[in-house]
Amino acid sequence: MKPRVVVTGLGHVTPLGLSVDRVWKDICLGKSGIRALTDELYLGFRSKIAGRCIDFSPENCIEPKDIKKVDRFAQFALSAAKDAVTQSGIDFSQENPYRCAAMIGSGVGGLSEIEINFGKLLEKGAARVSPFTIPKMMSNAAGGHVSIRYGLHGPSFAVSSACASSNDAISYAVQLIRHGVMDVVIAGGAEAALTRLGLAGFCAMRALSERNDEPEKASRPFDCDRGGFVLSEGSGIIILESLEHAKARKAKIFAEMLGCGALSDATHITQPDEDGTIASSAMQNALNDAGLNCEQIGYINAHGTGTILGDIAETNAIKQVFGDFAYKIPISSTKSQLGHLLGASGGVELVFCIKAIETGIIPPTINLDNPDPKCDLDYTPNHAREAKLDYILSNSFGFGGHNSTLIVGRYKD
Repeated sequence: MKPRVVVTGLGHVTPLGLSVDRVWKDICLGKSGIRALTDELYLGFRSKIAGRCIDFSPENCIEPKDIKKVDRFAQFALSAAKDAVTQSGIDFSQENPYRCAAMIGSGVGGLSEIEINFGKLLEKGAARVSPFTIPKMMSNAAGGHVSIRYGLHGPSFAVSSACASSNDAISYAVQLIRHGVMDVVIAGGAEAALTRLGLAGFCAMRALSERNDEPEKASRPFDCDRGGFVLSEGSGIIILESLEHAKARKAKIFAEMLGCGALSDATHITQPDEDGTIASSAMQNALNDAGLNCEQIGYINAHGTGTILGDIAETNAIKQVFGDFAYKIPISSTKSQLGHLLGASGGVELVFCIKAIETGIIPPTINLDNPDPKCDLDYTPNHAREAKLDYILSNSFGFGGHNSTLIVGRYKD
């Protein structure tokens, strides 16, 4: 029998703050972390709103002399990992380092470093480009820094599948433990694409909400008045262990990872498959992997970015998998409150799923005032609900046609 995989630590960095418990409380209260970008640098941008992590200070997780060597996205990962490791109580100095790994996804990597040093190259010449440029811009830098911090000799690399990166990194981590290769994996995602180049690029695609006069109402998944997603930044990290390893060290177990499913649309580099067929198959694969039927899922944390096509595609996919039962499942998008953290979104949202199991609260989809008739499922509009939750499904879909689904459940001995 394959080892069971459990979650023993949670950590994140979000536009609503860093503390998992405090952010979860704000999520359940329907608070928004989206704010206006008031800097003059953004005057010419179509979208001037974002989810910036204003409470984050790199000094809390990195020595001051080393901060300039680490890009913001990897700083986020180190902070979230620090909180997750602390909560788990694991002492890596007492572990076999060859059986401990770091799988941290990122869709973009060190975009700010690319932007800053390309500017230096153009304005001041090659000699002024920082020697830290390459190690800071690498998408694998987050996993590398985390593995260095804790002395992990197992594999540490980035899974990069756009907005599905966190889910895919966690899926890979689950497989490493299931196959007996690793005992412990620090897994999740990190992103800091909220730069002038990142924002301008998404603006050019007309992918972003332009509700600049109402930042907190700008992210509105499944609503008729949605106009695109809100770009955000942050990190979501969990500690995964084999059940045997966690029990041996008497760790507190928050949840169990039960199912993983990932497939590709293979149709378009940015647009989703509108009928949702492949996304539905990814969800079904996760259900099969977990050994569950549709009626056992108590809540779905939707990808739900607030794009016109994406929300319809996900609605269609859920209907294909769950049939008539789709109308009975509470669903919500926490991106309505945090915006879209791209490759970090799945990690943050899985933390929320685990908190939902722990607290018995389904978070709301805020700003859902005028539901799109094509998105006619129960998207938990504007107010949280209480419910006993044993199994939760979480979707992450990304540019490139990536579809990744995770299922997490209440731990049962």
